[in-house]
Amino acid sequence: MKTKMTEMCGIKYPIMLAAMAYVSLPKLVAAVSNAGGLGMFNSAANTPKEMRDIIKEIKSLTDKPFGVNATLLIPNSKENMEVALEEKVPVLNYSLGKGDWIIKAAHGYGGKVLATVAMARHAKRAEQDGADGLIVTGYEAAAHGEEPTSLVLIPYIASLVNIPVMAAGGFSDGKGLAAALVLGAEGISMGTRFYLSKECESHEAGKQAALKATVMDTFRSAKIDGLLGRFLISPAALKMDQRKMIPLGKAISGVFEASRTTGTPLFKLLISSLKQRQRGVQDLARQAINLTAIKIAVETGDLEHEGVLPLGQIGGRIENILTCKEIIEGTVAEAEAIIKATGKRFSS
Repeated sequence: MKTKMTEMCGIKYPIMLAAMAYVSLPKLVAAVSNAGGLGMFNSAANTPKEMRDIIKEIKSLTDKPFGVNATLLIPNSKENMEVALEEKVPVLNYSLGKGDWIIKAAHGYGGKVLATVAMARHAKRAEQDGADGLIVTGYEAAAHGEEPTSLVLIPYIASLVNIPVMAAGGFSDGKGLAAALVLGAEGISMGTRFYLSKECESHEAGKQAALKATVMDTFRSAKIDGLLGRFLISPAALKMDQRKMIPLGKAISGVFEASRTTGTPLFKLLISSLKQRQRGVQDLARQAINLTAIKIAVETGDLEHEGVLPLGQIGGRIENILTCKEIIEGTVAEAEAIIKATGKRFSS
């Protein structure tokens, strides 16, 4: 299946792995790329030194295009993205910040850059900065987003820009891919579907909890990491959502943990938090504690006490754990069959 997205990224199928902290690890990234999609690594929880080793590991597992994601709001993102640029990663993906410097550097060696957006003004700014494509995140996603649903947001942004759009939020199969193409997208990004894959190394207990979830079993909260995100309803997630303020001791320990995990000097973390409009040390602590909570959920499956699991609404429609190859090829085959059948259905 050829689209502007496959041609731009040099991939066989218009399907991308969403960059998920502690989930989109090298084995999963490579599996998606080897199956014809675009694997994407999330750099949020790594130091620059770790990033270089991780990129080399991914390269040892696949000779296909892959990408590295950075959330520019996170203090270590600049250094991690600089490493990815030095390693000439084929595709770079950024969100929550201005990525013109990434675009310029990547284009210098022929790399491509995708900007993740959830609103029109950010989409237009990314296009003006020279981004090669957009990942448009709808309300349904297990990611930071706004209120518009994918059904509304994708065609709206696709009509405003002249660069390829990839749809994110609510996609797990051929029905979703076919719908995204009709809405004006050139491909889809899937997170929850690949979380529930055999190559995903997350704890089985967390996967089983996600498989049991219905479409009503997620919720959105801005109190977990300071930005609106979607999570599986669980005791630990609800407890984090109900807190008004993080106790001073826990906030301080959270900031120190963030410094250790990301390799970012403490003073730089504090300066960064103060520079962010309407955000401060409390939200910095939320980010750090949230990363730890996700790590606990992914690595131990504990959703009762401390673990928190980001999960899209689409989790309620996923009923099995498949290989990445089965997911990608099945999705494309189903989409092609649906598009063909729909054309026949409405032909005169």
